[in-house]
Amino acid sequence: MLQVLQHQQSGEIVVAEVPPPNCPDKGILVRNFFSVISSGTEKTSVETTRLSLLERAKRQPEQVRNILENLKKEGIKSTINKITTKLDSYKTFGYSSAGIVLESKSEFFVPGDRVACAGSGYATHSEIVAIPQNLACKIPDGVSFESASFATIGAIALQGVRQANPNLGENVAVLGLGLIGLITVQLLKANGCFVAGIDIKEDNFELARAFGCNFLCISSSESIPNLLAFTNGLGFDSVIITASTTSNEPIELALQIVRKKGRVVIVGSIGMNVPRSPFYEKEVELTIACSYGPGRYDKNYEEYGNDYPFAYVRWTENRNLQAFLNLINDKKIDVTKLITHRFSIEQAVEAYNLLSNSNEKHIAILLEYPNTPKNFPKIITTQIKKSKEGKLKLGFIGAGSFAQFYLLPVLKELDVEFHSVSTATPSNAISVAKHFGFKYSTTNSLEIIHNPEVDIIFIASRHDTHSQFVLESIKANKPVFVEKPLCIKIEELEEIEREYAKNPIPVMVGYNRRFSKPFQFIKKAITNRSQPIAMHYRINAGFIPNDHWIQKPEIGGGRIIGEVCHFIDTMMFLTDSEPNEVYAEVLSHKLVNATLYDTTAITIKFNDGSIGVIEYFANGSKKLEKEYFEVFWEGNTIILNNFEVLSIYTNKVTRKKYNGSKGHKEEIEETIKLFTEGKSPIEFSGIKLVTLTTFAILNSLQKGEKVSLKNFLLNK
Repeated sequence: MLQVLQHQQSGEIVVAEVPPPNCPDKGILVRNFFSVISSGTEKTSVETTRLSLLERAKRQPEQVRNILENLKKEGIKSTINKITTKLDSYKTFGYSSAGIVLESKSEFFVPGDRVACAGSGYATHSEIVAIPQNLACKIPDGVSFESASFATIGAIALQGVRQANPNLGENVAVLGLGLIGLITVQLLKANGCFVAGIDIKEDNFELARAFGCNFLCISSSESIPNLLAFTNGLGFDSVIITASTTSNEPIELALQIVRKKGRVVIVGSIGMNVPRSPFYEKEVELTIACSYGPGRYDKNYEEYGNDYPFAYVRWTENRNLQAFLNLINDKKIDVTKLITHRFSIEQAVEAYNLLSNSNEKHIAILLEYPNTPKNFPKIITTQIKKSKEGKLKLGFIGAGSFAQFYLLPVLKELDVEFHSVSTATPSNAISVAKHFGFKYSTTNSLEIIHNPEVDIIFIASRHDTHSQFVLESIKANKPVFVEKPLCIKIEELEEIEREYAKNPIPVMVGYNRRFSKPFQFIKKAITNRSQPIAMHYRINAGFIPNDHWIQKPEIGGGRIIGEVCHFIDTMMFLTDSEPNEVYAEVLSHKLVNATLYDTTAITIKFNDGSIGVIEYFANGSKKLEKEYFEVFWEGNTIILNNFEVLSIYTNKVTRKKYNGSKGHKEEIEETIKLFTEGKSPIEFSGIKLVTLTTFAILNSLQKGEKVSLKNFLLNK
């Protein structure tokens, strides 16, 4: 399919052939007929990416802070690698489109439904888009695809009007008569308001007047007397700012013309240095409208499809979309007059050149999606080199930030051929393929596993997909490396175990810490012990809100399954023994946005008599190092602080320094070496036991009692 993309480093905009997305759970797959280029939002995005790196840094101080933080933690080489990888990728455009449903995994839609689609990263300028169910709504019979493609932009304007809460007969000023401003004018007129339109240019005054605007003037302090005269000197009941500028002038003007105890609603992106005196003297109500409405930026609503109760949240972003389409259907709103240009998807580059470089007047630019030819060049074609005989051909599934920063760079240095990569989004698939030199990119992971040309599988996708991909890899007789965890449910573990028993191919899970140089040293130091050891592993894990995917039991499995498995494996590695029983307790708290099991103390008893305490804390300082490990045995102690300093207390005190590496490089190197020999660095029985122990820890937390691993397995 064709999609509009922009290269993050060069700023070049291209129309590229990319793999189509998959239909999401509780979502739909849609063939776009039209999408709208939002002149304000997208022009800003295009121009920012085309700036020099120095100029971008000035405009994005938060990104600079993140880079400096990363420099402290991981050093120059790692930071440069992350920046380079990020820049050599493609970003998508678009957030408002309309088309027809091709496939549905939602109870609210069926194939053939006409739908309007919303959402940055979802309703993109693409032939086919994957849309969560709450970001789509059906188009009324009397509304064309063309008009319906404005639904998201209309919902933004509608939410701004709702925040102003205008009553019949009120005076309302709209400051900024661009695309959203002109729609706002129509909405206010439909609501029975008297409307004044204000802009820095007169370009759209005629159109605003045609939409019913009662008064028009240039945005200037000189216009204030005329604006106040329009309200009989009382001031506007509300001012809706739909302008886009870094200047503070719009809000200053709004405070001058709004009445005492009036309302100022900010819809556009403007300077926000609010002058105190007029704000204080008039007791003005200042509100910022949140995009399309309630539900925006809430993952539970947008990504996971959980709606808000109608009786308690009357106007969600989805219901705003529906309301706007109904207003079009009822002839209260006309968006067709806003369309100044139309381009087919193949001509999208011309559309963006118009947006950025031309003085030609434009308001709404429409992209059309006819039955486009499929002979557009793939972005990665020129990157492919001839395959070398004898190399293992790698199929890589899921390539987010972790994979791109810690796994793929190491694999790139090894004797492995990068054959195929799959990711959930088409743009990320081709970005990764281009940057790392994969031969093929796709969004269909099973296609990679069952490709006869692929020899080994690496999995770094979302946790809830691990089990399926591991099972399919075993069935396909292909050695498989999966980033932790192996799976997130005990039923999945049992199924993997049954399949592995039939075909015991190499299976490896990304428990990297045992491969790090500090833990290799500790292992060697305690090799000749004659007594059990006592271990303490403290993890300053950091806070992750409960709407993050990793916190969802059905998606990420939670942090015990998703990360504590690392530390269990490390202790098993050091003891050469299996966990016998576990006991865990959590911190009792009242934080509504935190997950209960994030701050946990876990005690593990091993078969050889050793004990291990894992303290996994999410409530600590960001300034404190993440990991701290101690081991005590036979009058000796070793302390490892964040993989950087190893303090050894034996008959003397010595210290060793390391670079902070947690063993990813050594882990991948060992995995590829042993996969070539038909082996795995960790026995499957050990991998299974680590996974089972995480389930037992959760069981202990739920029951408040000690759990025997042997009895736990029998009971299951």
